[in-house]
Amino acid sequence: MMLLVPANPLRPRRPDDHFAPEAHAARAAGINVAVVDHDALSSDDPQRGVAAVPAGGVAVYRGWMLRSDQYAAFADALAARGVTLRTSGDQYRRAHELPGWYHHLAPVTPTSTWTTSAERTAFDQARIRLGSGAAVLRDYTKSMKHHWHEATFIPDLTDPTTAWQIAARFLELRADDFTGGFVLRTFEHFTTAEVRTWWINGACTLVGAHPDTPDDLPPTNLDLGTLTPLVAALDLPFVTVDLARRDDGSWRVIELGDGQVSDRPTTINPHDFVAALRTGVR
Repeated sequence: MMLLVPANPLRPRRPDDHFAPEAHAARAAGINVAVVDHDALSSDDPQRGVAAVPAGGVAVYRGWMLRSDQYAAFADALAARGVTLRTSGDQYRRAHELPGWYHHLAPVTPTSTWTTSAERTAFDQARIRLGSGAAVLRDYTKSMKHHWHEATFIPDLTDPTTAWQIAARFLELRADDFTGGFVLRTFEHFTTAEVRTWWINGACTLVGAHPDTPDDLPPTNLDLGTLTPLVAALDLPFVTVDLARRDDGSWRVIELGDGQVSDRPTTINPHDFVAALRTGVR
């Protein structure tokens, strides 16, 4: 296995400081590490982005988020060098964008509906489909939860004016990063910080805090029995699943993401992380 990480913008032969601990841990474990130019990958120049990657082998990316089309181009550019990303472009899209995973996890995640555009008519249709009560707004890949009241939380789905004001502000904040369409999710009351779980080939290999709350460690008795077959059915090689406890005591899925672009909380040791990552080598 080869680990690919973004290059340091000021020292392009070295890993970006954010991913350097994982790169050092990988090298200590005997894993080859190569750097990619994230700016080139995100500027639609994948050949330049992978120019420093040696030819041949199977690779795992650990880096900044890419749009699904950018990741697919990244995979193609690597394939031209004889390098296969363990997560294909299609698998990345299914993990990275909510419509790709929602139906498999519907029993354990808030009820959701979505649009395929940013048009108000489509938004209103999705709002009506979801019904009444409060909702949380996001797009296919991201919410604006740090702008909770102005661009995320819709207090009343039956109030079209206020709902659209929140959607319009969401669009303004996301700007060119808006992906796919609006996603509306039924609001549920949660009583804990989020827990980030890491899954390789359908099995949970690591449980830790969420990067936003790295010191809020998860319970030691987290029961993943219901979730495991649902994640396994997705047939994705490397994903994260973020969970929180609802006010009725059940653990609910907040988000599923591609593990390659999911941040590692500081309270997970990079050597432990790399050891878990190696379990997925086939």
